[in-house]
Amino acid sequence: MQGHTDIQTQGWVARLPAGWRPYALLMRADRPIGAWLLYLPGLWAIAMAAPGWGRGLWLAGLFALGALVMRGAGCVVNDLWDRDLDRMVERTRGRPIASGAIKPRQALWFLIGLSVIGLLVLLQLNGLSIALGALSLLPVVLYPLAKRVTDYPQAVLGITFGWGATLGYAAAAESWDFVAALLHAAAFCWILGYDTIYAHQDRKDDAAIGVRSTARRFATTTRPFLIACYGATLLLLAAAGWVGGLSWLYYPALLLPAAMLGRQVMVLDIHNPALCLALFKANRDVGLAVALAIVIGRW
Repeated sequence: MQGHTDIQTQGWVARLPAGWRPYALLMRADRPIGAWLLYLPGLWAIAMAAPGWGRGLWLAGLFALGALVMRGAGCVVNDLWDRDLDRMVERTRGRPIASGAIKPRQALWFLIGLSVIGLLVLLQLNGLSIALGALSLLPVVLYPLAKRVTDYPQAVLGITFGWGATLGYAAAAESWDFVAALLHAAAFCWILGYDTIYAHQDRKDDAAIGVRSTARRFATTTRPFLIACYGATLLLLAAAGWVGGLSWLYYPALLLPAAMLGRQVMVLDIHNPALCLALFKANRDVGLAVALAIVIGRW
């Protein structure tokens, strides 16, 4: 495969039976960063609202499995929508559906299987969580369409991935309140920032085929946009801690993710796709640092 791509055909995926490999690549099992980023807002909410360690660890495990499966399902939906566009973008033309390794009908059956597993995970939660989980399917389906009609498809992704905060809070607290709203809003702003960095990998190809994004919208003014997104993230996280009754220790602990986000802003080079991918992946550690700060603030 030539040129810039984030598809990992080597490593553990290469040791799978040949018939399994395209499906592992389709659900991005070779690149777990997406599952991490879907999982982390839910982890924040569980850390904030879980009544105790036992319940918190149980929910964290369930959400980890759910994030892995549903991120995979979301990738199948995305690749079915985008199979024609993917063939025209250097980074994505090797994806299994775009390359012909998996037929659309096969992908649909795989999607059904992943969705059944996701449903079984969801049914372990309370009624409010089940309802919220079902509602989350709407932005999942709409996200691939958004890049065709708005300069802000990253905002739709922010709603989708940030939904974990709402769902995690409902599962842990068995209710929904202003703290949950603040966590979801913080996740939204964070996602809007980091996915703009990610979209810079495809900016030139997207311009050529008419795909829209915040990377194209802000281009050379991306850095001020990131400052606004990440600044809002930190302010909303601070507000969530205050409303949620976290101790004063939470606020100095937030300095670590703040420093990590600040580094992304400082070193960003929108003309370097490999660096954009590396900065995007660094957000796993940002999210874990936020979760740690919440734990410190509670216990």
